[in-house]
Amino acid sequence: MREYKMRRGEHLDERVADMEAFVEEYFGPVTDTEAYKDSELLIVEEPDNPVFSRVTAGTVEYSGKKDKIALDIEERPAEEVIAEGHVDAAEDAVTVKNDFLEEATGRDAKSRRDSMKRDVEDDEVPDDV
Repeated sequence: MREYKMRRGEHLDERVADMEAFVEEYFGPVTDTEAYKDSELLIVEEPDNPVFSRVTAGTVEYSGKKDKIALDIEERPAEEVIAEGHVDAAEDAVTVKNDFLEEATGRDAKSRRDSMKRDVEDDEVPDDV
């Protein structure tokens, strides 16, 4: 499960008023929920895009900090998708994921990637420094 930060000065609830409708718009009907870090995430068991086998998404709430959006997408094996003739769906899958995250966080793929790199670099600081 990956968690994504909001753009500076913005809050998730301002960008996404109805998380369930937002998830359904991008991935398909919500079929269940799952507990994650004291939050309820939404599950789409049969996503609209045939590349995805399961999508888990939603708001992760933190007291005293800004909420983050969590997203976990399980994908079907590429061979299976191609055999079913859904080659174009693979390209669309990347677009759907990026559009979902950009609309929710206000950050494009490059800024999300750069932020994650900085977080990893911050975690790698030696203890004796």
